[in-house]
Amino acid sequence: MTKNEPDNKAATSAALDRGESVNLMEPLLVGAGSRHRAELTDLAVELAAAAAALRSALPEGIVSALGHLVRAMNCYYSNLIEGHDTHPIDIERALKGDYSSEPRNRDLQLEARAHIEVQAWIDAGGLPAPPASAASLIEIHRRFCANLPAELLAAERPETGKRVPVIPGHLRERDVQVGRHVPISPGAIPRFLQRFEAGYSGLGRTEGILGLAGAHHRLLWIHPFMDGNGRVARLMSHAMLLQSLDTGGIWSVARGLARNVEDYKRLLMACDAPRQGDLDGRGQRSEEALIRFTRFFLGTCLDQIRFMQNLMQPEHLRGRILGWAQEEIRASRLPPKSDRVLEAVLYRGQLPRAEINGLLSVSERQARRVTAALLEQEVVTSASSRAPIQLAFPARLASGWMPGLFPPK
Repeated sequence: MTKNEPDNKAATSAALDRGESVNLMEPLLVGAGSRHRAELTDLAVELAAAAAALRSALPEGIVSALGHLVRAMNCYYSNLIEGHDTHPIDIERALKGDYSSEPRNRDLQLEARAHIEVQAWIDAGGLPAPPASAASLIEIHRRFCANLPAELLAAERPETGKRVPVIPGHLRERDVQVGRHVPISPGAIPRFLQRFEAGYSGLGRTEGILGLAGAHHRLLWIHPFMDGNGRVARLMSHAMLLQSLDTGGIWSVARGLARNVEDYKRLLMACDAPRQGDLDGRGQRSEEALIRFTRFFLGTCLDQIRFMQNLMQPEHLRGRILGWAQEEIRASRLPPKSDRVLEAVLYRGQLPRAEINGLLSVSERQARRVTAALLEQEVVTSASSRAPIQLAFPARLASGWMPGLFPPK
């Protein structure tokens, strides 16, 4: 068997449970008696207020359109953390079935499409149980991996270089090592996931926000799947943020984690450490390390909300979009007065088609021409030929409309 051939032999440690106590991953939450508890609670309250303010400041039609673009952005940054660079423009092409002729790039487009489809399913309320439940985690993994190309459905074993098949929705049946961390035995995973679910489900709002970072790390520490644990953890965190903050999916913690990837990985690794003496909480893992990661994770969320607040300031956003539209009109790529339709959609969130001719003081035929041109440019969208139009944020225009959202291509 060569290095690149899948290792299909049954794992010698399949279902082996060495009897590890679930207390090994305690504390799951920062203790109520921690001297940092008040600071972290204040940060959680500030985060909740900022998320609510951003969501309420935008018309629902804008929230929906922005959510589609942020979904691609979230996928881009989450995959980038894993070393897979698929630009949102290429992701957008994949969603239309336009794939690269180069096999590796095509595989990465398929991976990105799989990620987006899972997040869309989460956003639509598809999870069968709370985000931290074993049922939800397994289903996230199954849906993500089921649509991956064969080349990406294998994990390489560092000690042998051989590739081990990854089965969608299937818990790990082998011992593994991740850097310096040796996760629990495979047979212990169901017990640890049961404790994980009990610890992170049914929390109050503030406690749920404070538990986001702990859940993120502890899932990676358990390492329930042969591969894909990072993507599952970040999709779980996305679902927990939706639940705790009602984010609307209009900002992405993955962007902040990717932009600070060295700190992200360093602080995650630090959380693997055992308790460091009597002043380091009462669990078997370091509470001080969990506190540092919690501060980083919540601070990253807050930073991303502020970034989106600045990006979505009505006058600035209006100026960038209308400036683009006026350039397109001058170049005869859009009909005259198209910018006025975009302006109305920006203010109202959506615009009934029947009102467009009156808005522009043109005939119904000319109004239809303007609408068709905007739809063709993919800057507006509509559920049907008679439904209202609302704004869309195509990835190809993001660098001009929403600078800094992701790198230009």
